[in-house]
Amino acid sequence: MPLGKPKKAAAALDKTQLHEYALKSLGRRMRSEADLRRLLQAKVERDEAGAAKVGAVIARLKEYGYLDDANFAETYTRLRQENEKFGARRVQQELSRKGIAQQTVTAAIETQYAEVNEEALARQHLERKRIRRPENEKDTARVMRRLVTAGFSTGVIYKVLRQWDVPGEALAALESLEESGPEE
Repeated sequence: MPLGKPKKAAAALDKTQLHEYALKSLGRRMRSEADLRRLLQAKVERDEAGAAKVGAVIARLKEYGYLDDANFAETYTRLRQENEKFGARRVQQELSRKGIAQQTVTAAIETQYAEVNEEALARQHLERKRIRRPENEKDTARVMRRLVTAGFSTGVIYKVLRQWDVPGEALAALESLEESGPEE
């Protein structure tokens, strides 16, 4: 922590300044309504007047089409699938964490992942992350954890591992661990 004078509390922004701040923030990267609302709340008073300012700015941005959660969810889903090669479960969790309504998340996931071969996507993810064929049980467990974290179902993961000719005992060990659940 740097030594010196403590930072002064920033003065609350008026409606025009708050709108400009919101536009600049949206210009840097796309945001959900909940994310932008949280960001703007920090720049206004913590009372009803501040909440009214934030509400007015959000309404104005929606009116102009700069803030649209459905469009955000579709674009975010497409980019995570194409660039990161993530599975549907991972993208769904991230969108929910960003404050997108569950109905909007479900619609975006169904639209984007309808024609996707999840097994091929899992292979592309492994290739993108330069993960090699596992040599032993420890490596097999590591690959499985990586694919689970990337949002792929266990069925797809087992298909990928079987096609890699992972030894049967390594898969059996994973399945027995999965059935027994986490140790307490």
